[in-house]
Amino acid sequence: MHDIAILAIIWASVFVAALLAHKTRLTPVLWYLFCGTLLVNIGILPHDMPVFINDFAELGIIIIMFSLGFEEDTSNFLNSIKRSWGIALFGAIAPFSVAYFSTLMFWGDINIALLCGLAMTATAVSLTMVSLKSEALSHTPAATGIMTSAVLDDIGSLALVAILVPIATGEAILSLSGVLWILGKAITFFIAVTLIGGWLFPASHGLLKKLPIIGQFHLRAFLAMGRGEYIVLSLLLIAVSVGLLAHEFGFHPAIGAYMAGLIIRREYFDFHHEQQIDFYQQAREIIDNVAFSWIGPVFFVTLGAKLIFDLETFLSVLPETLILFAGLFIGQISSAALAARYTGQFDWPASLLIGFGMLGRAELAFVVLNIAFVQHQIMSLEAFYTLMLTAFFLNISVPLTIRWWKLRFQPDQPE
Repeated sequence: MHDIAILAIIWASVFVAALLAHKTRLTPVLWYLFCGTLLVNIGILPHDMPVFINDFAELGIIIIMFSLGFEEDTSNFLNSIKRSWGIALFGAIAPFSVAYFSTLMFWGDINIALLCGLAMTATAVSLTMVSLKSEALSHTPAATGIMTSAVLDDIGSLALVAILVPIATGEAILSLSGVLWILGKAITFFIAVTLIGGWLFPASHGLLKKLPIIGQFHLRAFLAMGRGEYIVLSLLLIAVSVGLLAHEFGFHPAIGAYMAGLIIRREYFDFHHEQQIDFYQQAREIIDNVAFSWIGPVFFVTLGAKLIFDLETFLSVLPETLILFAGLFIGQISSAALAARYTGQFDWPASLLIGFGMLGRAELAFVVLNIAFVQHQIMSLEAFYTLMLTAFFLNISVPLTIRWWKLRFQPDQPE
């Protein structure tokens, strides 16, 4: 089968998944995975994807992570850190600990346990916000707390991925010097990205403006080329470039893409006023469309195609799946709710809503699964099935619990 024909089939399945997601009000990611699994098991998609499809899928997850960073308002994020840090910290420690010790008990492999813990740590921000919007709760202080803590949670999880994945894959030795070396590289990378965002992009407005060549460069001029016609191309180039920088430091390109999105500021799009176009909003809409409608979904369909159906395997991992799901469900809700109540000073109804909103698992979980199961074959088939089913149950829980709790929840007045 021609590579383009495979891509056409995958894109057709995206339409089906979108329709099913709309009907069931579940995250499209789950249906992308389902379509990939179904198509490969009935013989429509090949078991071994061609290089073109795999590379296209990797580009998809890079753009998805860039989009998630790009849509975050950095100033609001920084302003709400004080109230949400505890939710992010304790809301991440609990699921990591539950997943790590549960999977270590199941399979007795530290590397698998580490990656399972990482996969189950980060919250699916997009899934939660869609659920909150559908219930008219997206503008409550509780929703703001969920968003900020989830972003903090994701950044912390990305840092853990950067540090622990090379150890789990055998590319670094589990020793004090090895951990310090990986930590040093992670810090160096994040400092480099911070310098790019703080000094290089707005170079014409800071101390760097006195330097030759660099002083003439600033992102606003770059984005304004061709009367704004190359904005999306410029942003995608930045996402891929910082992703490649992350790869050079030994990290997954998606980490760099997410950080690149965070350092893009709205004021960089303040140009060509005579056109009366909100270039920032226009760029966000296009990037979101690319990420979540036609390139990004290829990653999830391709990942789902790795799951060759085996009834015996499904039945064999069902006990582990139910144990892990129950532990994560209780641990995530209780840890996030208690942290929201006692470190964020939310009331109990809002705290429990935050706990429910932190249940989802999507983008980063599947990035870790892709690294562990597809790229490095560290994770066993049983562990992969277990985490996939657990993520499915957790994601189903988000809209169901939020809808159920809305009947008992009295939203605070927006602050």
